[in-house]
Amino acid sequence: MEESKDELNEKIEEYSEDSAFTEESGDELYEHFRFTADKGQNLLRVDKFLTDRITGTSRNRVQQAADAGYIMANGIPIKSNYKVKPYDTITVVLDRPHREVEIIPEDIPIEIVYEDDEVMVVNKPPGLVVHPGHGNYDGTLVNAVAWHLKDNPYYHTKDPRLGLVHRIDKDTSGLLIVAKTPDAKADLSLQFFNKTTKRKYWALVWGNVKEDEGRIEGNIGRNPYDKMKMMVFPDGDLGKPAVTHYKVLERYGYATLVECRLETGRTHQIRVHMKHIGHTLFNDERYGGDEILRGYHHSKYRQFIYNCFAVCPRQALHAKTLGFVHPKTKEEIFLESSIPDDMMQLIEKWRNFSPNTLYQEKEDEEDLFW
Repeated sequence: MEESKDELNEKIEEYSEDSAFTEESGDELYEHFRFTADKGQNLLRVDKFLTDRITGTSRNRVQQAADAGYIMANGIPIKSNYKVKPYDTITVVLDRPHREVEIIPEDIPIEIVYEDDEVMVVNKPPGLVVHPGHGNYDGTLVNAVAWHLKDNPYYHTKDPRLGLVHRIDKDTSGLLIVAKTPDAKADLSLQFFNKTTKRKYWALVWGNVKEDEGRIEGNIGRNPYDKMKMMVFPDGDLGKPAVTHYKVLERYGYATLVECRLETGRTHQIRVHMKHIGHTLFNDERYGGDEILRGYHHSKYRQFIYNCFAVCPRQALHAKTLGFVHPKTKEEIFLESSIPDDMMQLIEKWRNFSPNTLYQEKEDEEDLFW
């Protein structure tokens, strides 16, 4: 049975409110509100304090936000029964940017791998923040896109119906799609919602992945003890369903190059799923991949790893391919990007790695990290 236009719009709105701003990303928490209590502030529960100051919200909604770790006092997450005292700074943060963040077009060079009147696909370099937000109000990919589309009659910086359809982490590189018309944004958003897009990533992970290919399934949600991290929850109602397929491309003994195919697009999905099966992404600082997790307790080996960290000072993850149906022509578009220099140098180091080049004598088993 064909879906009505209203039903499609509801799906698109749900996608825009959720996945479009959190998909494969969660590096930043964005400040939405900030209040500083004056010197005469009487002790007052924070849920009451905020309800009195934020128009259109409810005490229950503030309590839910506090339980989720999004209410902070002086930079520290608090519960809803926290008593606000004089000079406290109370902030409300979320994992998506505030819609009222002003987008200023900036002439930032971007690599465009495909463009027509409806869509544009860019190859994001590592280190470039995707969307302006707390701590990153300019110099982002969205600022660069705004400059590129400044002469587009459909485009307006405050119109959410155009622009990026999905996003990736600051330190992840690779392909992102931009909608240049409202119809294109609606169509592409629906493709992501229905999981019909085709996305593959290359990742270097710690350890020797035993199976040549596999499927990882596990609900992903925010870590209740650290809101900057995600985690896999046991079977139940916590988190959101997530599925990642992986295939081994090359083995290096203590590290493995894998290709990951996303069936869903949750925050930090590949990073969290690979860690969940014991293969943390190489040099992923947030999830412990910036430590030596496999190999030898040997000074030359440690130096080799530190050299690898220096060559690629980020998680070794690249969004390599992107497939979608063109919103107007209905042709299937499939695009591929080259691995950036830092990750390519890292891969070459591991390809040339051999314990024999580091050690003159065979190491004992107890000298192994794992």
